[in-house]
Amino acid sequence: MKEKKNDRRVRYTIMVIRQSFVKLLKTKPIAKITIKEICEEADINRATFYAHYQDQYDLLQQIEDDIIDNINQYLGSYDLRNAHEVPVEMLDKILEYIKENSEIFDVLLNSSGDIKFQQEVTNIIGRQHFALQTAKEDDAEYVYLFYANGCIGVILKWLKDGMKKPVKEITELILGLSSNGVENFKGC
Repeated sequence: MKEKKNDRRVRYTIMVIRQSFVKLLKTKPIAKITIKEICEEADINRATFYAHYQDQYDLLQQIEDDIIDNINQYLGSYDLRNAHEVPVEMLDKILEYIKENSEIFDVLLNSSGDIKFQQEVTNIIGRQHFALQTAKEDDAEYVYLFYANGCIGVILKWLKDGMKKPVKEITELILGLSSNGVENFKGC
C-alpha cells in the first residue's frame, strides 16, 4: 500500500516539475532557466528535482522522449504499410493528444523550441505515414518532408490560434491538402 502512495507522489512531483518547467519555457529560453527557478515554481527543493533529473536539459529530453513515445504508441496501433490513406481516426487521435498537451507542443514546436524534437516529429509524420509508395526511391525523402513540414505548419497555426477549430476540421484540412493539394482543395 505504501508503494502505491509513493508512486502517486512521485507522479505528482514529476507532473508539477514538468508543468513549472513548461511555464518557464514560455517566457525564456532553456539556457536562461535555472534549477532554482524550476524548484521555486514547482514548490519543491533542489534535492527533489535532482532525484528525477540531472539538469534542465535532461528534463527537456525526458519530456520530449515521453511525447515521442506516446505518438509512436498511437501510431503503432495502425498498420500503414499497405494503406493508401492515413486513417482519419489516427490523425484525430494525434491531434487530440496535441490539444491535451498544447502548452508543451506550442513551446517545443515554435521557432525557439528544440530543433531535434521538431526533426523527430517531422520524421515520424513523414517517414511512417506520408512516404508514398509511388514516389521514386530517391524522391521519397523529399515527398515525406514536404508533407510532414506542411502538417507541422498547420498544427503550429492551429496552436497559435488557440485551437479554435475543432480537431475534425484540422484533420480534414490536413488530409484534404495532402490528398488534393491546394489547387483542388475545397476546404472544410
